[in-house]
Amino acid sequence: MAVVGAGRLGTALARALAACGYEVRALVARRAGHARRAVELAGVRALALPAARLAELPSSELLFITTPDDAVAGVAGRIAATARVRGRVALHTSGALSSEALAPLRAGGFRVGSMHPLAAVSDAAAGAESLRRAFYCVEGDAAAVAAARRVVRDLGGESFSIRTEDKALYHAAALTAAGHTVALFDIAAGLLARCGLAPQRARRVLLPLLGSTLENLSRSSPERALTGTFARGDAETVRKHLKALREAGEPESLLTYALLGGRSLRLAARAGADTSALKEIARLLAEALGVDEE
Repeated sequence: MAVVGAGRLGTALARALAACGYEVRALVARRAGHARRAVELAGVRALALPAARLAELPSSELLFITTPDDAVAGVAGRIAATARVRGRVALHTSGALSSEALAPLRAGGFRVGSMHPLAAVSDAAAGAESLRRAFYCVEGDAAAVAAARRVVRDLGGESFSIRTEDKALYHAAALTAAGHTVALFDIAAGLLARCGLAPQRARRVLLPLLGSTLENLSRSSPERALTGTFARGDAETVRKHLKALREAGEPESLLTYALLGGRSLRLAARAGADTSALKEIARLLAEALGVDEE
């Protein structure tokens, strides 16, 4: 296998697959120094190539393109234009792009697909471990999908497939569950810091709460995992929350609270919360958002 785009994900993937017995033949990064560092972090003996030397990419059974989304199609085109580069299957790891981004490689004889890990990769070592127990969304040509599924099995993960045209919607779901959770946590930590806690202390205080919520979600449906003010239908507490957020001069936090509160109301209703209490909360949230309640 070879990896083009040896950033955090590409390096972690190379490290994880090397531990499963895959031969990593090359890692390509934007600069030569970055490529050498990626080889070192992946713990492999492989060619370390800068992007300018992409034509020297060795042939491989599996070619992974792990660049940022905006670069995937361009890299595919550059590889396809290099007559000496041969391979059987090319997979990119973008969540938002479909296998069609690799159309130039398909025209050059590759079977193409996408293999996106539902894992947060922040560094090579920890990321490699995360990749070995993740779910993966795979789609593309039948042979590429079959190859991707074998890779996922070797990693100890699980795979699922979606329609090619649904990739952007799928990725929006993944981003909401991961990236937006981080943003939401940052809002919560900022509000707690305004209460007098040091920022680092605020984060430490909130992490066990977030962890217990994830535990609840692992055992129950969202409506059963929902706890707190909205689950109880406590309109008076919602009123106090909104007042505090207004007085704190936190318009972004206020809007986030009100928007997500609407979703929490629907969850609470599904769980059987008091209808009249939920209706009053809906009125308060609509007022906070500056919209007419339907």
